[in-house]
Amino acid sequence: MSAIVIREIGAAEAERRIAELGAILRDAVDGGASVNFLAGLTQAEAEAFWRGQLAGLADGSRHLLVADDGEKLVGTVVLTLAPQPNQPHRADVGKMLVLSSLRRQGLGCRLLEAVEALARAKGRTLLMLDTTTGSSGDRLYRCRGWVEYGIVPAHALSTLGIPTATSFFYKQM
Repeated sequence: MSAIVIREIGAAEAERRIAELGAILRDAVDGGASVNFLAGLTQAEAEAFWRGQLAGLADGSRHLLVADDGEKLVGTVVLTLAPQPNQPHRADVGKMLVLSSLRRQGLGCRLLEAVEALARAKGRTLLMLDTTTGSSGDRLYRCRGWVEYGIVPAHALSTLGIPTATSFFYKQM
């Protein structure tokens, strides 16, 4: 796992590697991760999602960290800076994804540590995220000091279309 490097990529590199980013997203959805998509997500749809992120990467309102094994991208996490004038201290964390073949090896922890460090470097001291209640992400965030501030029943559909609860977390740094 130490050969995998966590690094930020910009809009130009993200665009060049859109197929890899799409494959990571599809792998997550195919594995049942509730990350805003339903089962049957196509490569084209996954790539379209990532293309939609490019403008934010280009203007600096969004930052994409990737896990790169030297041959391909194997994980992602997005930091979105709050745009509101009264929230210059806040950011949202999303699309924290690790290829299913590499899960449970500490890569999620490394991505989370990296996005937290990036947030601090950007002057953000309050991070927020949400995840499916009881998921591996839920357990990871709790173990890494994130604080649950609420659960909303039937907040989102699982990849199979079943209403599921979502846990909301924050972390002050």
